[in-house]
Amino acid sequence: MSRGMNGPELAIGDGAMGFWAALEEVYPETRQQRCWMHKTMNVLNCLPKSAQAKAKDSLHDIWQAETKAEAEKAFDLFIKMYEPKYPKAAICLQKDRDEMMAFYDFPAQHWQSIRTSNPIESTFGTIRHRTRRSKGCLSRDGMLHMMFKLGQCAEKKWRRLRGFDYLTKVITGVKFKDGVEVTDVDLVAA
Repeated sequence: MSRGMNGPELAIGDGAMGFWAALEEVYPETRQQRCWMHKTMNVLNCLPKSAQAKAKDSLHDIWQAETKAEAEKAFDLFIKMYEPKYPKAAICLQKDRDEMMAFYDFPAQHWQSIRTSNPIESTFGTIRHRTRRSKGCLSRDGMLHMMFKLGQCAEKKWRRLRGFDYLTKVITGVKFKDGVEVTDVDLVAA
């Protein structure tokens, strides 16, 4: 921000409290979106195995709704159905209600990409796995080359990731503004 950069409109992540605390400190205006995949797993962990399949369908009805109003109805229905018998599951879901529904306030064409952090985690999971195992045995350039190649392999497997074609530029340090490549001169002039 000290260089004139605007804060992000929305941040997507799981329940990692350190991330949210840092975000609140650096970008207090940024809206928060909790990851639906992580929250679904957390809620299902509060239920017996016998109730999980039906509950999972009910949770999908929330985040796959066509409108925010339909999602709110599905959310309320889930709470009504599960709170009497499984209060921990209802509390787990309800405590982050606003953060779970934030993606509905953005254009619908982006919902698939912003309601969960899984596309990013899946793509970079293989990189994280290998960089932890190979600490100290590669030069910086060797590590960047390996990360680039692993990223290329990951983008073939995860076609739903929006903007995966930017991977080369991101790894090499190219900067973007509003989805357009910019130079340091462009950033200073803005």
